[in-house]
Amino acid sequence: MARLKELYDKKLKKELGEKLVIENTMALPRVEKVVVNAGIGKATQDSKYLTEAEEALLAITGQKPIPTKAKKSIAGFKLREGNPVGVSVTLRGVVMYEFLDRLINVALPRIRDFRGIKSTAFDPKGNYSIGIKEHTVFPELIGKEVEPISLQVNIKVAAKNKEESQALLQALGFPFVKEDNA
Repeated sequence: MARLKELYDKKLKKELGEKLVIENTMALPRVEKVVVNAGIGKATQDSKYLTEAEEALLAITGQKPIPTKAKKSIAGFKLREGNPVGVSVTLRGVVMYEFLDRLINVALPRIRDFRGIKSTAFDPKGNYSIGIKEHTVFPELIGKEVEPISLQVNIKVAAKNKEESQALLQALGFPFVKEDNA
């Protein structure tokens, strides 16, 4: 079992129930899925960028990514409808918790001048999005010659509002920036 999943099941469910005053364990906030996207604008000129991004996402997440295609044609970007423009992976279950554990404890602290993630990236339903400028912060890519790509990590949380969602992510160990009241 993933370390983060075990922590949630054995310790955090009880603590969150007390903190949020929720008695029913099925009503507690929980992470449903994590979607990792990489948009590759250069893929329209050369398909090798797309294959490199697929290999990098496969190494990072441990799951084969699917290509995302353009929804409409844009002449200014030399883009046609149906052309591949990126890759995406949806993680659930144990694989999701293992990825989140590596993201929190290994990848985010390796970002240059990292001071924490902002707590303003929640949507009204409590989902959270993180942008990572270079995917080379993941240890799975150390020693490989890869073109840097930016990643978008979207965390879908089953919660009533963003306060419950933030309480869950803080309990899981997400390093949020401390806000000053000055």
